[in-house]
Amino acid sequence: MPLPTPNLDDRHFQDLVDDAKRLVQQRCPEWTDHNVSDPGVTLIEAFAQMVDQLIYRLNRVPDQHYVKFLDLLGVHLFPPTAATGTVTFWLAAPQPTAILVRAETEVATPRTDIEEPVVFGTVGDLRILPCELHRIASQPPGGDVADQTSTLEYGQEVPCFSERPGAGEALLIGLSNAVPSCAVVLRVECPVGGVGIDPRNPPLVWEAWDGADWIECEVDRDDTGGFNRPGDVVLHVPASHRASLIARQRAGWLRCRIVPAAHNQPEYTATPRIAAIRAFTIGGTVGIVHAETIHNEILGVSDGGRGQRFVLQRRPILHAEIPTVLRVSDVADAGWADWLPVADFATSAEHDRHYRLDPVAGEVQFGPAVRQPDGGLRQYGGVPPKGSNLQMAAYRVGGGSRGNVARGQIRVLKTSVPYIARVENRHAATGGVEGETVENAKLRGPLELRARGRAVTAEDFEELARTAAPDAARLRCAVAGEGPGASAVRLLVVPKVPADSLGRLPDEQLRRPHTELLQRIADYLDQRRLVGTRLLVAPPEYRGVTVVAQLSARTPGHADDVRQAAMGALYQYLSPLTGGPEHDGWPFGRSVHAFDVSAVLANVPGVATVDEVLVFPADLATGRRDDPASRIDVGKHELVLSYQHQVRVT
Repeated sequence: MPLPTPNLDDRHFQDLVDDAKRLVQQRCPEWTDHNVSDPGVTLIEAFAQMVDQLIYRLNRVPDQHYVKFLDLLGVHLFPPTAATGTVTFWLAAPQPTAILVRAETEVATPRTDIEEPVVFGTVGDLRILPCELHRIASQPPGGDVADQTSTLEYGQEVPCFSERPGAGEALLIGLSNAVPSCAVVLRVECPVGGVGIDPRNPPLVWEAWDGADWIECEVDRDDTGGFNRPGDVVLHVPASHRASLIARQRAGWLRCRIVPAAHNQPEYTATPRIAAIRAFTIGGTVGIVHAETIHNEILGVSDGGRGQRFVLQRRPILHAEIPTVLRVSDVADAGWADWLPVADFATSAEHDRHYRLDPVAGEVQFGPAVRQPDGGLRQYGGVPPKGSNLQMAAYRVGGGSRGNVARGQIRVLKTSVPYIARVENRHAATGGVEGETVENAKLRGPLELRARGRAVTAEDFEELARTAAPDAARLRCAVAGEGPGASAVRLLVVPKVPADSLGRLPDEQLRRPHTELLQRIADYLDQRRLVGTRLLVAPPEYRGVTVVAQLSARTPGHADDVRQAAMGALYQYLSPLTGGPEHDGWPFGRSVHAFDVSAVLANVPGVATVDEVLVFPADLATGRRDDPASRIDVGKHELVLSYQHQVRVT
């Protein structure tokens, strides 16, 4: 199929004649005869005919010319974006010394018969530090810390909380040292004593002290059921963990705190007790990126000319937080000089060590010489001396949507690390986006020209935010506040997150996007907003929806297949990314109607009849559902999100 030609001017013969007659009325009011018999009108029609032919030829301009025109205006293709996430390295056994996992250690998904592995690299060094139990203490809400270490050493049981535990009471565990980003095992011996709670869902939260505040830890597993049986508590300590003084004891402090019980969650009626406890490190977590780093690649030898270009061996190039340094050898002393990348050479002087990197073409460009009105030449940016060698210190290649792998899929250690038994990604990798297509750049170009790099209207904020964050799934500009506060702009960001096989989305990642993504958008827009405009970049509010349906299968014996298909249809329809009538994400502010849900279920293959459909509003934080309703209203700047649908097929 040939590429469609752009319609650069949609005016025709009659439009040109009408425009000319209107100008005649404004500029020559004494000319009153506009009939076709008038010689002046005949001339207008003749010129209109010639201009119409020119417009026809203009609209036949090849697509390549249009793209070149955009390139001259500085509209370039966006490179791919690499997916990021975290991976946990599990030790084969606790080690007495620190284990170092170096940056760029490679991990991957398993190779299959039809797919190559997806390879990730760690973004920094990880030190898995050993630790042991140093202190144990208890603390009432707002009270002093009571050290219980000596009681435990004498072989007596230590009560975790008061005799009648309440919200805010805490058990403090002091480790021998801080263990940032490490996985810590607390091996607890305790009798059954914490009466009243549900052992499968105890009202407890684990936190780590970072020197200024308590930061919540992620609980990998709790075999003790809230200190009601012997077992292990595996905690993932945040990277900000620091050793500090608490109650005149220096340690890497953790605490287990009782939180107010949620809806229908039972509370402690008696305190649990600890007979013995041991602590040790069993792993660590570090960030990963779907990219490969190329080091010290030789580009070639400079010929001393202006505007030189050198092509890298690998492309496209991924965006780097740290500027990619180009090294140029000094012919005189055989040393190396660092050259830094710039977006353009507009402000570069003749001796500035600047270069421009085209990430899509993988091309290094040096500044040109431009002839001035007085006939002289002005050099923009420096030129590497003739005979000097060029070397790219490091750059990353990769990225794309293949990196958006689900949790638990990264389990192959490609780089050998001593004492590491296995690797695991406990959360899905997100943010991978394919590189921009030419068709999309053709649509984006006129919008960028209209905005001129300044955020004034809502459309400007949205378009500029897409430039800063192509890895965001959806963006919407809204007004924050009413009346005098209406000058504040609220940009709502929906991140790209992977769905599971059923279409379910991780609501925690939707409601709390990566801070780096929000900060990147905020920094980019802050430089382009009008003075006095306040800006808030945040995720939208989500309205949880639960559908309970009863269906009849058309074919006996296929109830399970129909149920799976119906569940997938519900999660896809009520989705902020793929939902709605156009399948491009649930529209902001669109209400949920029970009859629309019934129509979606009726179109599922294998469904004979939709016997009953109930739609419940759900609180995503607590899981509490309200009474069913035929319509669930959604706020103007809210989105819907599926929450634990239930389908029965007979």
